[in-house]
Amino acid sequence: MDYLQGLNPSQKGAVEQIEGPVMIIAGAGSGKTRVITYRVAHLVRKGVDPFNILVLTFTNKAAKEMRERITQVVGPEAKNIWMGTFHSVFAKILRIEAIKLGYQSNFTIYDTEDSKSVIRAILKEMQLDDKLYSANFVYNRISMAKNNLISVAEYQQNVEIQSEDHSNGRAKMGEIYQSYAQRCFRSGAMDFDDLLFKTNVLLREHPDVLYKYQNKFKHLMVDEYQDTNFSQYLIVKKLASINENICVVGDDAQSIYSFRGANIQNILNFEKDYPDLKVFKLEQNYRSTQNIVNAANSIIANNKNQLQKTVFSENDIGDRIKVSRAFSDNEEGKIVAETIAQEHSVKGLKYQEFAILYRTNAQSRAMEEGLRKLNIPYKIYGGLSFYQRKEIKDLIAYFRLTFNPNDEEALKRIINYPRRGIGDTTVERIIIAADKANSTLWDVLLNADSHLDSRSSAALTTFTTIITSFQVMAKSHSAYDTALHVAQHSGLLKELYNDKSVEGLSRHENIQELLNGIKEFSEREDIEEKGLDVYMQDIALLTNDDHDKSPDADTVSLLTIHSSKGLEFSHVFVVGLEENLFPSQMSLGSREDLEEERRLFYVAVTRARNTLSLCYATSRYRWGTLTSCEPSRFIDEINPKFLEIEFRPQQKATSSSTLYDDERSTWQQKESAPVKKSTPVFKTTSILPKAHVPTEGFAPSDTSGLLVGMEVEHERFGFGKVISLEGNKGDVKATIFFKELGQKQLLLKFAKLRIL
Repeated sequence: MDYLQGLNPSQKGAVEQIEGPVMIIAGAGSGKTRVITYRVAHLVRKGVDPFNILVLTFTNKAAKEMRERITQVVGPEAKNIWMGTFHSVFAKILRIEAIKLGYQSNFTIYDTEDSKSVIRAILKEMQLDDKLYSANFVYNRISMAKNNLISVAEYQQNVEIQSEDHSNGRAKMGEIYQSYAQRCFRSGAMDFDDLLFKTNVLLREHPDVLYKYQNKFKHLMVDEYQDTNFSQYLIVKKLASINENICVVGDDAQSIYSFRGANIQNILNFEKDYPDLKVFKLEQNYRSTQNIVNAANSIIANNKNQLQKTVFSENDIGDRIKVSRAFSDNEEGKIVAETIAQEHSVKGLKYQEFAILYRTNAQSRAMEEGLRKLNIPYKIYGGLSFYQRKEIKDLIAYFRLTFNPNDEEALKRIINYPRRGIGDTTVERIIIAADKANSTLWDVLLNADSHLDSRSSAALTTFTTIITSFQVMAKSHSAYDTALHVAQHSGLLKELYNDKSVEGLSRHENIQELLNGIKEFSEREDIEEKGLDVYMQDIALLTNDDHDKSPDADTVSLLTIHSSKGLEFSHVFVVGLEENLFPSQMSLGSREDLEEERRLFYVAVTRARNTLSLCYATSRYRWGTLTSCEPSRFIDEINPKFLEIEFRPQQKATSSSTLYDDERSTWQQKESAPVKKSTPVFKTTSILPKAHVPTEGFAPSDTSGLLVGMEVEHERFGFGKVISLEGNKGDVKATIFFKELGQKQLLLKFAKLRIL
């Protein structure tokens, strides 16, 4: 295939420039993946050995998609390219060079929950306040240290860090960090941050290893470069320092992960590292309508700290961006659900064409309620990963222990599951014995007679015999045969099979699904090594974006904006556009933080292909308290000619409703340009009920004696009359006709009504 055909001039230039430092600034929807894959294919076509090409991505999904596309151009040679996430590629290097760092090549990779489990055990042993030293805080503190290449010794010797910990009442942080590092090393384990931290140590302390990989990787490409942290930046810089054939691809306008340690300066200052840099700007957006692209440009133009580019679209002009106001977060959910329902029934659009994006996970509740009431199917992204479910982690712990018996977290997890008479007291004795002998828990188990009483040692001997038999099995059998053997002979499958509850059946099905996945892995033709240990390495490095999103399921997608990066949908709703929510209150302290929030909004807007709707509520419950809200400044930053304001009353107007016309949108008074006008799902109107001002000294009445026909006042809804009462004492529902809003149904115990 002629892969250069169909590329625009900027894309073609970026693909053909294969020598020297290159930066590709790729605007949203500009065909970035195509350019990366064709550039790699071009390298191979020009005679570069695939073994000498390194491509780094942020998700396995992206790497898989790229490799498939490259294969279409260059054929099977694409298998030889070193391509994957930072963590997967450097985990591979660390396994090859493990001995230089004092590790075995079969080291375990701890996920976040494994790490937090180790931390919780340390906090318990040190008898520290788990509120002051929460596992989450400690984990994030250690993670941030590693991402900034701060070792245990440097952490403990750094005056500024120590001063900060002492002033926060956490003087033991350095000691916890040290214990955590020692515990991981003793278990033959690395956490996710170690995969980068230890790679830096490896390249810094072993010049021969650095030289080896500098000469191996003659061409480097880095995707999503704006998301790299300090640790990743240094690794890439070191590897590229001899040949300087480095190409970074990214968009500073989509840098939204500073909370993970991402440093936007890496892309902003890239030219300082490579003065001979050639820059290509991919500015044509192939995804979105002109209105959406132009609106996004008007938003991001408010940021001062950015690389200049002008993104444009030659797609249809498209509908204006709808702006809806709700009186509460629940009504916001209702507005969105009703819009989707009508688009589905009137236009025949599939539910999977819609996405609802929000700033925080907590906002999904109101959206879910709105969708459920209309029986609209939906799926929340970022829910509990398949691999984080208890039964899955239990079986995987058996796999981990099979290949690395020093893995203490795996051992503690399944030593008495299913139950085999090894209680918590025995486990504590094992831990004490291991600490005393300065050995691993597994060594203590193998010599149980020397450390524990005969009754305990008998049960432990049975356990070690089981695990040893798994180790023998794994050496000569495929991943699937070994996994099935472990699931059966550990007793885990039987344990779940005997649980006939709905949950038990579901857990048993999940185990079967895991085994199905391993069976599929065992039958793959594109890989040579098919042992269970190789499978374990693959799933240990899955990122949150790699799990199956079931693209064929006809469901509305609900997800945070951070989770939406890299995705696109035909019709997008961005909800909760209120000050202190989006932008977040936490981001208002500095220009840098506010600009990142604006970039996050830019990402949300550019997920939409055909239509975009923005919603905000004038009141929202926060921490159990109803608070007033004002529209986000981000809405006002959009050029008004790209907007269509869609306001409507909370209930359908009736002849007895009193509606007012005194809140016409200020946007409608601004500049307007001739753009294609959309046909709104609901008739656009600016007639709004006048906001109710409670009577002076308003105080809720005792409503236990409320009767039909009584007149009442509600703090927000105003004056009304009770039409009907239903329900039992304590759960009475009152149907009330409010003069301003029409009919509403309220639970009396929460309604806070004043009887007139």
